[in-house]
Amino acid sequence: MARSLKKGPFVDAKLLKKVIGMKPASAGVVKTWARRSQISPEMIGFTFGVHNGKQHVEVLVSEDMVGHRLGEFSPTKKFVRHGGKMQKELEQKKQQAEIAAAKAAKEAPAKAKK
Repeated sequence: MARSLKKGPFVDAKLLKKVIGMKPASAGVVKTWARRSQISPEMIGFTFGVHNGKQHVEVLVSEDMVGHRLGEFSPTKKFVRHGGKMQKELEQKKQQAEIAAAKAAKEAPAKAKK
């Protein structure tokens, strides 16, 4: 849900203070826990280390990101693929087929030379 225009965008005061005092080239990674802060035009070019609950994920801010929140670029959940025993068997068959195709491709030029 959008924030009212009267209030304006929310940017964490400490984070904005850090950004205003530095230049993007010399800043390095600016670590932050303020995932709810919106990206403002002053932040373009900076690399932020946005905390995802376990570690800081590096996010390089570009012009397209202005207006979005920092937390959008640092996912908190890791996707673990679905499947199980059946999925593993399918992947093994696929891998074996690729290996067989690669071997056949190597042997074809050798037979053509004879």
